[in-house]
Amino acid sequence: MALTITPFPEIGLDCPDFTLPSVEGKTYSLKDFAKGKPLVVMFICNHCPYVKAIEDRLITLGSDLKKMDVSVVAICSNDEEANKEDRFENLKKRWQEKHYSFPYLHDKTQEVAKTFGALCTPDFFVYDKNHKLAYRGRLDDSWKDESRVNRRELFDAVKLLAEGKAAPQQQTPSMGCSIKWI
Repeated sequence: MALTITPFPEIGLDCPDFTLPSVEGKTYSLKDFAKGKPLVVMFICNHCPYVKAIEDRLITLGSDLKKMDVSVVAICSNDEEANKEDRFENLKKRWQEKHYSFPYLHDKTQEVAKTFGALCTPDFFVYDKNHKLAYRGRLDDSWKDESRVNRRELFDAVKLLAEGKAAPQQQTPSMGCSIKWI
């Protein structure tokens, strides 16, 4: 497991377009997530210990943001041959078992991850109502131990964006396992 930390974000970049299959049998594109509300795009996977440590919090985040009419989408871009847990059928199984509250997409060619500049799992990209990058930081202030979370940094940033305010300029990078490239 190689620890990777996301770089300082280039705030204001447009959300890249994408078209990917989901484990639920649909295909999603950027156009499926209407402008006018923030959009959260997270790169996750099934095998990463960093993702596993926050998985239940991701599900809660998805549910909490759904109540605010904010879209959340997860993408797995790992090389499925290198990590069998990250194969499409295993992504679907995990999505069903854990009752993910958001679509889980598969980026088999890894082109979408490259277009976004995703580096690790988890890697979070939050776009404002105009689909401009507003936040690329960590989920919260305690990746390993949920009982020690004092600040839900990503949720708080989305809440500000949903209220028409700016996301915090100070953003702590996310960290996790590097994406397993083909």
